[in-house]
Parts: sequence; structure tokens; C-alpha cells
Amino acid sequence: MVVTWWGALLGLALAIILILKKLNPVYALFLGAIIGALLGGASATGTIEIMIKGTQSVMGTVLRVLAAGMLAGVMMDSGAAETLARTIINKLGDRMAILSLAFATMVITAVGVFIPVAVLIVAPIALEVGRRLNISKLALLVALSGGGKAGNIISPNANTIAAAKGFGVELSQVMIADFIPAIVALVVTVIVASLIKAKGDPVTSVDFVDQKQVNDKELPSVARSLVTPVLAIIFLMLNPLGAIFHIEALTKFNLDAAYVLPIAAIIGALAMRKGKFLRAYAQTGMSRMTDVVMILIGAGAIGATITSSSLPALMIAGIKAGHIPGVLLAPLSGILMAAATGSTSTGVILATGSFSKAILGFGVTPLAAAAMVHTGAIVIDQLPQGNYFHVSANAMHMDIKERSRGIVYEAIIGGSAMLTATILYGFLHLM
Repeated sequence: MVVTWWGALLGLALAIILILKKLNPVYALFLGAIIGALLGGASATGTIEIMIKGTQSVMGTVLRVLAAGMLAGVMMDSGAAETLARTIINKLGDRMAILSLAFATMVITAVGVFIPVAVLIVAPIALEVGRRLNISKLALLVALSGGGKAGNIISPNANTIAAAKGFGVELSQVMIADFIPAIVALVVTVIVASLIKAKGDPVTSVDFVDQKQVNDKELPSVARSLVTPVLAIIFLMLNPLGAIFHIEALTKFNLDAAYVLPIAAIIGALAMRKGKFLRAYAQTGMSRMTDVVMILIGAGAIGATITSSSLPALMIAGIKAGHIPGVLLAPLSGILMAAATGSTSTGVILATGSFSKAILGFGVTPLAAAAMVHTGAIVIDQLPQGNYFHVSANAMHMDIKERSRGIVYEAIIGGSAMLTATILYGFLHLM
């Protein structure tokens, strides 16, 4: 059954509008899928078949996202993430304050913590540093947000899993492919934040009212905190490293994130002597992933509506006729979908589900497509319709006007990662 291109496009547009109007994203995506299919010529029965097919297609991603929740719960609730942040900032010192803040947020996000939570963890430390060194809250925000963006594209979290599975590649492959763009984003973060450290509101004593005092004795040691992320990375990288270095024994260890991430989390919790809290950590991880899983299901439905239509073929024909490089569809789809939803994860999920067929139709390899869509999604995902905008504003004690000033600087940082990925895996790869 082929749905008309305009029906699919109207369905997608309706879903985005409803999300912007603050309707629950899952219902918005379902409504967009239903109306798009019906307007596009599908029967009532055919519409349901399309939606079922789409939701079934994302179940593998759902399984891995839920597995990632266990790792995130352990890193957040055990204090391991905060230990890593404080250690990095203390070791690098005041002379490299902005680098230390950005790098700490990058590391915390890279080990599986969500970027809003990573900012919440580092923000109190950042405000302390900002008051001591006269660094503005705007510069501190950019440092934390830029570091978080860099870590987000090399993390075994929901958006990376969605990018990998959306194009049928391994999670570890996407993490490796995005490493250079992440380093570029970190460098650009430090440069941009350093240039604006005198702009914006200063940190004052008011920003420390009701701030929770952390007892270092309650936090696990650095060595114990590293067990979970190090194990996860080692297990995920065994197969790729075997292929790179032609070690046949390692290529047999094709370990999937579905069991690598929770196993690493459990071992890490035991190493931190917090095994009795595993049930609570699992609950935290599950609650954090519930919204992502539901959006995945909704995105699967509308993605199937689009891929069942003539829209992908029409897009390919239109781009070719306009002599526009087809590889640009990958980063642009990530940028547009993440901007529309105000979320990296939702943007990646929608972009891969809706445009993967068209992107691959230009001869782009699945891994290159995943890297470009993924990095595209971090360019302007910090808009006010998303929760990250408001979480980060509250963490840094900024009003809406002051928080909005950071959007452009954050876009520059995300754009640097996207441009790097597009050049490396788009233009140079096809030369």
C-alpha cells in the first residue's frame, strides 16, 4: 500500500504542530500517523496495519533504550557521576576552569547520563567556580551545554541507540564515528565560552540560596565510579576493535547493548558497595526512559506512514533535480526534527524513522547517515519548547531572556560537530 506524498507530509506537519502546542508527543505522533495515512489514501484497516508495522519496527531500539536506563540510573543515583565531575574540575584547576567544566559535563553525558541531569549535577560546581573567577552565568551555561552536546553524541544513551538502530548499525560504531565531531565540539565550546565569559549576568550570592551541600564522604571513590562506564565501553568496543586490528578472537564477541549496559551497571553498583540500592537505581532508570520509549513507539507509527508513501522517492528526485548534494538530507533532517521537538532523542527518532530510506537512497552508507543525523540533532535542540531549555535555565538560576541568549552560542557548538561529521562522512566519504 502506497500513501500519497502529500498525505504523509501533512501527517508529519500535523504531528509537529501538535507537539509545539504542548499536546503529549506520543498522541501527537499517533494522530499525525493516522490522519496522514487516511488523507494519503489508506483505508482504515490499512492505516492500522501501517501503524502496527511501524511500532513493531522500533521494538529492538526500545529494548536497548530500556537497558541503557539501568546504566543511567546507577551513574546518577549512586553519586558516581558527581564524583567524576568534581574530580575533573579539581584536577584541572582554576587556570582551565572553562575547559574543566565543559569536559566534566562531556564525560558525565558520555558515560550514559542524560544531558539535563548532567547539567544539574555540574551546575552547582560551575556556579562556585563562576563566582570565584568572575565568569558570567551565560559563559558557564555555554560551557556546560556545549560539553553536554559533545558527550551526548558519543554516549550509549537513547539518541545514540536510536541513530544506530535507525540505520541498522552497531551502537559502538556510531560512538566511534562521532568521536572526532565530539572533540571538535569540545574545543569550540571552550573557545566560545572563553570569549563571552564577561557577557551576561554575574554569579551572585543569591544563586546559592537553598543549594544542597554535598558531603564528599557520601560519594564513591573515583576508581569505583569508573567501573560501570569503563566496563560498558570495553564490552561494546570488543567487536569493532577486533575488526580494526584484525584480531579474529575479538570479532567473535558481538556483544549487544541490550545486556552489556545493565550488566556493566550491576557490576559497577556492586563495586561501589551499593548493590542494595539496585532496585532503586533500576526504578530511576526506567522512569527516565519511559517517555523516550513511548515517543519511540509513536515515531515508529508516523515513520511507517512516511516510508510507506511516495515522499522518500519524491524527495530523492527533487534533490537530484535541484543538483543539491543528497548527503545534506541527513544532517538537515536531524536539525529540523530536533528543532521542532526541542529534543535530541525525539529529533533523531523522527529523522531516522521518516527519512532513512531517502537518505540511503543517495548512496550514503548507513554509518555515515547515522553520524550525520545524530550530530545534526544537537544543533538547535535547546529551544524553549523542549524541557532541556527550562531545566538548564533553572539549574543556572537564569530567567527566560538570559537563558535565550545562550541558544545561538549553543547552536555554533552543535553546528561545529555537525559540519565535521558532514565533511568527514558525507563529502569526503563520497569523493
